[in-house]
Amino acid sequence: MAGLAESGSNPDVDLLYDINGLAKAAPHWFDRVMEFTGEYGLLLAILGLVLWCWWGVRRRGGEDAAPAVAALAWAPLAAGIAVLVNVPIRGFVERPRPFKDHQGLEVLVDGKNDFSFVSDHATLVMAMAVALFVARRKFGLVAIVLAVLGGFCRVYMGVHYPTDVVGGFALGTAVALLLSPVAMALLTPLCRAVERSPRVGWLISARGRAGAGGRGAVIPGARTEREAAGAGERDLAA
Repeated sequence: MAGLAESGSNPDVDLLYDINGLAKAAPHWFDRVMEFTGEYGLLLAILGLVLWCWWGVRRRGGEDAAPAVAALAWAPLAAGIAVLVNVPIRGFVERPRPFKDHQGLEVLVDGKNDFSFVSDHATLVMAMAVALFVARRKFGLVAIVLAVLGGFCRVYMGVHYPTDVVGGFALGTAVALLLSPVAMALLTPLCRAVERSPRVGWLISARGRAGAGGRGAVIPGARTEREAAGAGERDLAA
């Protein structure tokens, strides 16, 4: 992979110069916006979508609240695991940052002295976006679009080759999808246990378990029709 970066005649480097060249022609304020967007903004936006979905799930409650929250919890966990998987990959490939091998790039962020392939940012945002897509399709589609935009920003900023970003997208997607069954098998029972807790159950369902006041009770604390009927039979028997 490092060999591909040594020549400016390959499509990867050509596309790098084309995209990064936009930063030279753009106003200074726009470059600052792209810098913040690519470094923090889009990652925070995707995380915000995950939290928005979680807020809606817990407010709605119901029997499927625990597995739904488990699926949403997998999104940030998938991102973290994907970055950990990327650590040995970066150390094995050892691809320098593009500005170290190519002159004339407009580098918008200082201090990027580690290896370039695979992009941590691209891995993070795509892993979270794909996991969110599995949990909530509409929100996930928005997150995937934001993730792609985030990858574009990394090349625009001059800190990654396009193939660094594509590799990050592939790694994030693979981790989010391949480990999802295992994650759900572990997280769903955990979320159900949290839901039953009187102290932290609100993290799963704002309405609490139906069993707290009777399964199927319309008013919290009220008895269900089955419980009322049973009580009536006991009263008659007395």
